Amino acid sequence: MPEEPNETVSLARRVLHNLGYFGHFLHIHAGGRSGQQHILVKLYKSGNHMTQRELQEQSCISSASLSEVLAKLEGAGLIERTRSDEDRRQLDIALTDEGAQRARTLIDRRRRFEGACLACLTDEEQQSLIDMLDRLAEHWEQLEGEGACS
Repeated sequence: MPEEPNETVSLARRVLHNLGYFGHFLHIHAGGRSGQQHILVKLYKSGNHMTQRELQEQSCISSASLSEVLAKLEGAGLIERTRSDEDRRQLDIALTDEGAQRARTLIDRRRRFEGACLACLTDEEQQSLIDMLDRLAEHWEQLEGEGACS
């Protein structure tokens, strides 16, 4: 006969399940850190222009994936890619006017989303939550360093 889980295990499972849901929710609704939205906003916040190398170094995306995302953005008329005058091997990436407008829209949408997501919590509750999450992240980093997650 299977053993009934104790209350601590059930609470831990519930917390981890909810954290998984929150991660999924944020990925779906706030955009990931490597897709077209992220690249548009990164370019916009960098003055609408940067080299592909700079963009690669500042993004959590492989070189091949970045090239694919940039090709899609260029095809949609949101960016332009040109050879650098200083280093012909390097590509300069610039937002078009339409790309800059799309980035501004994404930033506005993200600000509204962030405001709405935690609206059910008071400022004090939000501070308490961030304190707990910081403590949990520090603990998980320690576990990872000890190899306890393998």
